[in-house]
Amino acid sequence: MNRKHVVSWAFYDFAGSIYSAVIAAAVFNVYFANVIVGNADGRGDQIWGWVGSVSVAIVALTSPLLGSVADRAGVRKRLMLVYTLLGVVAVGFFTTLKPGMVWTGFALAVLANLGFEGGQVFYNAYLPDIAPKSHQGRVSGWGFGLGYLGSAAGLLAAIPLASAGRFDLLWIFVAAWWLLFSLPAFTMLPEAPGTGDSLGVAAMKGITDFRRIFREVMAERELRRFLISFFFYIDGVLTVIWFAAIFASETLQFDQQETIVLFLVVQLSALAGSFAMAKPTDVLGPKKIIMAMLVLWSSVAIAAYFVTSKSVFFGIAVVAGIGLGSIQAASRSFMSALIPEGKEAEMFGFYAFCGKSSSIIGPIVFGTVSRVTGGNQRLAVVAIAAFFIVGGVLLARVADPLADAPVRAAG
Repeated sequence: MNRKHVVSWAFYDFAGSIYSAVIAAAVFNVYFANVIVGNADGRGDQIWGWVGSVSVAIVALTSPLLGSVADRAGVRKRLMLVYTLLGVVAVGFFTTLKPGMVWTGFALAVLANLGFEGGQVFYNAYLPDIAPKSHQGRVSGWGFGLGYLGSAAGLLAAIPLASAGRFDLLWIFVAAWWLLFSLPAFTMLPEAPGTGDSLGVAAMKGITDFRRIFREVMAERELRRFLISFFFYIDGVLTVIWFAAIFASETLQFDQQETIVLFLVVQLSALAGSFAMAKPTDVLGPKKIIMAMLVLWSSVAIAAYFVTSKSVFFGIAVVAGIGLGSIQAASRSFMSALIPEGKEAEMFGFYAFCGKSSSIIGPIVFGTVSRVTGGNQRLAVVAIAAFFIVGGVLLARVADPLADAPVRAAG
């Protein structure tokens, strides 16, 4: 295992985490819903939900194709760079937004999220290349852990700018951070070797390969079962992240600084959860970790329906953060263990397809429930608990090869 590759790979998570923390989770989403759109009747919730759904739909539809292109043409790192630059530039253009510029803001937010989510497809595909299966759980956890550390640092830096109302400088700061700390990955990670196909040939084969990839996934029973389960539960996770700050702002009357501090607490607890569960994921197997976290997430969603106190909500946020780092890292490790050798990028493309296509549903459900109930976000958030419950029921049917491996070796 090449430490330089592992560190540079993890730093890509550190780089992009400021986007997920400041833009998607804590500051820009609230600014967009409340200032650019207006959210008294839930319209801001609804349009922010559309931002998430449209951007992840594009990633979902293109990631299997581009994953195949990355494998065949050996352009994984270049595609990761293109998506990163798209996101960085779009965030930079947030400085042009004013109240009432709903559809310009919508378009820029879609492009920014497309850049972030698209880059993650190729970032995730590097995991089997840089770590053996025996260490993928902990390396995955290290990546998420460093990412949450980046989120925490970014949120701390955002507090004075947001408190002063200098959102223009905040967007520039986020774009610069994202680009700067991505550079180690682009300079140190190896390019995927590919199969010798040109980009054009790889693209044509990628189009025809989607049906083959789908058939291959369907033929792998445990992989198929896992992805169906993942489809449901990750939608719940991503939807909660997408709307939590807006919920805190609208329903519990958090001000901007309190919201940032809330997410700082979430990132720190997610950091702790990522590192604490990294080794248990390898020892116990990712399935047990994911199941435990789904129980935790279901409890968080239901508890949010009843909460009226800011201090209690902070406590719920700590619990959610612990589950956030653990479930994402364990899911990535589980997927990596189930992928047939040599098909990492295209299968992680399909993994992204399942996760992102599912994520079209959750934001629409939350936004629609909020809008039709006149802005009742409590009903919207408790509706998301169903995603965790269904995901857990389906996951119970999946065998965990990493958990079984020590038993087979011992026998």
